[in-house]
Amino acid sequence: MTAPRQVLQNATYLITRRCFGRMFLLRPSALENAVFEYALAVKAKEYGILLHAYCVLSNHWHCVLTDPHGRLPEFQRDLGSTIARALNAAHGRWESFWAPGSYSAVALQTADDVFDKLAYVLANPVVAGLMRRAAEWPGLWSAPSRIGAEACLVKRPDHYFRKGGPTPPSAKLELTCPAGFDSVEELRERLTKELVRREQQAALDLAKEGRSFMGVRRVCAQNPFARPALGEPRRGLKPRVASRDKWKRMEAIGRLQSFLAEYREAWRAFTRGARGAVFPEGTYWMRVTCCVACCSSA
Repeated sequence: MTAPRQVLQNATYLITRRCFGRMFLLRPSALENAVFEYALAVKAKEYGILLHAYCVLSNHWHCVLTDPHGRLPEFQRDLGSTIARALNAAHGRWESFWAPGSYSAVALQTADDVFDKLAYVLANPVVAGLMRRAAEWPGLWSAPSRIGAEACLVKRPDHYFRKGGPTPPSAKLELTCPAGFDSVEELRERLTKELVRREQQAALDLAKEGRSFMGVRRVCAQNPFARPALGEPRRGLKPRVASRDKWKRMEAIGRLQSFLAEYREAWRAFTRGARGAVFPEGTYWMRVTCCVACCSSA
């Protein structure tokens, strides 16, 4: 059985989700961009998710977000389902759109960790050898200048979404400043400088390998049903927490271990008939499906 996921209010995460078989089903195009951006705007508003940065590559996407109300699983479920159904319809396919298993959600412990993952997300097209500058990426990519700026209005695509249906004709997509930073201006400036540094380092690394950046034309010419020629490492680590501070990381791992131990104890009691068993704070699945009682942080 998969270990239970702890879902806490106001947690900030690095989210990653990959396409089935690593296929290029999210390859940048006007349609893919429009569908993904609209779904992201609608579902973020519906579940109260605070978006900070995102990047949608051809076969996976990343996002840094904060979940004020502990509704990340619902957000991910409906966002993934909407995108999968809409783009499968566009591609004329009906198989699984996303890779087997759940999305990756790595809880970030400090403002430094959030900053590091913001830079990681935005530098992804460059580090992956796709673009010389991240801003050149033809897919969805959120510039640092959009953090804390006025929300942009995203119109409902003509494809898939029915006029007069339950989805709104437009939705606002806003990027907010994460907690822990002195000002949004300071965050934007630091992030822009760090992005330039990572772009320069990626160019040096690529040159040492005798390779060049793919470029917009080759990226957009990809067959959505193709996949990278080189395989990816299998059975790698799947962290649930991340921190560059060793002690903060150990502390977070300890809290997660305590949660799992308390969850198992409550689960055993529940399965033996103790319907009043109290589950630890952050319990999600048992709370929404069986209405079990959970500890409060108050």
